[in-house]
Amino acid sequence: MTLGENIGAGDVDALDDSTRWNRAADKGMASDFIDALADGFSPQLGRGFRDGQELSGGQWQKVALSRMFMRESADVLVLDEPTAAMDAEAEFNVFERIRSLTEDQIAILIAHRFSTVRMADTIVVLRDGEIIEQGSHDKLLAERGTYARLFELQARAYL
Repeated sequence: MTLGENIGAGDVDALDDSTRWNRAADKGMASDFIDALADGFSPQLGRGFRDGQELSGGQWQKVALSRMFMRESADVLVLDEPTAAMDAEAEFNVFERIRSLTEDQIAILIAHRFSTVRMADTIVVLRDGEIIEQGSHDKLLAERGTYARLFELQARAYL
C-alpha cells in the first residue's frame, strides 16, 4: 500500500480520499514527516518494494494513529502501545493530542509505561485476564497494591 492508502485503510469507505488522509495525518501528528517526503502520500511503504519508502518506528506509529483518526465517527478507540517506539517528548505530545481530540469518545489505552497510564482518567490493572485493581493514579498509589508496587519499581529507574 502507499502511505496514503495505509492511512485510508482506517475507513475503507474513504480508502482513496486524500482530503481525509490529510485531516487524519494532522490529527495523528504525521503531517510533518509526510510533508518532508518528496512524494508525500504516494510512496509505497517498505524497503522490500522497488522504490519503497522505509519509515522509522515512531513514524509508523504516527501512521497508525492517523489511520485511527480516519474513523471520524468512532465512539470507542482502542490503542495498544501507540507510542512504544517514540521518545519521551513525542510520547507526551501524542497523548496530549489524543486527549484533546477524543473528548467525546472513549479511548482505551493499553500500555505498560507508567508515564503513559498516569494521564488516564481511569486505570485498570489486569492479571491473567482479570481486573485486580481499578481507579485513578492517586487512588491506586494510596491502595499500595500491584499498581503502586509496579509504579514505584519503574520510578526507581529514574532516580
